[in-house]
Amino acid sequence: MPVIALTQEMGSLAKDVAEQLAAQMGISTLKHEVAEHVASKMQVPKSLVTRFREGKAGMIERLRADTTSINVFAAEDVLAAAAKGDKVLRGWGATCLLRPVSHVVCVRVTRSMPQRVEWLMAQLGIQDADIAEDEIRRSDKAHAARMHDQFGVTWGDPLLYDLVLNTDRVSVDSCVQQIRALAARPEFQETEASRAVLKDLALVARVRSALRADASTHEVDIHIEASAGRVKLSGLVLRDGERAATPRLAAVDGVSEVKNQLRAMKPLRKFTYSKT
Repeated sequence: MPVIALTQEMGSLAKDVAEQLAAQMGISTLKHEVAEHVASKMQVPKSLVTRFREGKAGMIERLRADTTSINVFAAEDVLAAAAKGDKVLRGWGATCLLRPVSHVVCVRVTRSMPQRVEWLMAQLGIQDADIAEDEIRRSDKAHAARMHDQFGVTWGDPLLYDLVLNTDRVSVDSCVQQIRALAARPEFQETEASRAVLKDLALVARVRSALRADASTHEVDIHIEASAGRVKLSGLVLRDGERAATPRLAAVDGVSEVKNQLRAMKPLRKFTYSKT
């Protein structure tokens, strides 16, 4: 049940690599479906989610965007898909989300700016290289900011990946063969332990999504741990109502036990004074 996580980088040919890799391995890809699921859960147009992720949202849209919900719901989809196996995942922070899972191959596909500009000019049917380069740099900036905000990492850091492929020098077919060869190595074989890690990550993401989706716990920001179906909740909530609702909503499908270690913040004491 191979799982491959690839980066999303405009003009890098990562899409071509993902599609050819999936076809040769007889597995499926996941990318655009995530936007549909996230938009459905947030009850917003899919185009809004896509524009925000690609850095195309206007100023008002960016100010109003619920970035936490987008990240939480997207992570749930990515990890759920990975847990089922036989998947090529591109973008949506998949390389960072799945980095703790030893059998997942994390790959960055990249390319030089001139080649990316040439690719985008051909895609758009334009002759203005400056417009194409501005579009690519805007996209790169949005990706870098999102990866830093969500995971605290520097986008493009080679230590985040098991393999970095430069399509200036390596063909799409050669990229596919390199990834397949790495996925077949002993270090990336699925084990009972690696399956358990992925299952726990997916369960945590499912719980966090359930809390985010409910109005009574929408703003709850707590630590969630999962192990073999047992979930532990810890941290502070603002109100007693949240402390009661959170463990109830955390009992999602796949959870066998919820250990509630949440604490509610004590209300501030009110002091009165009089003038003398």
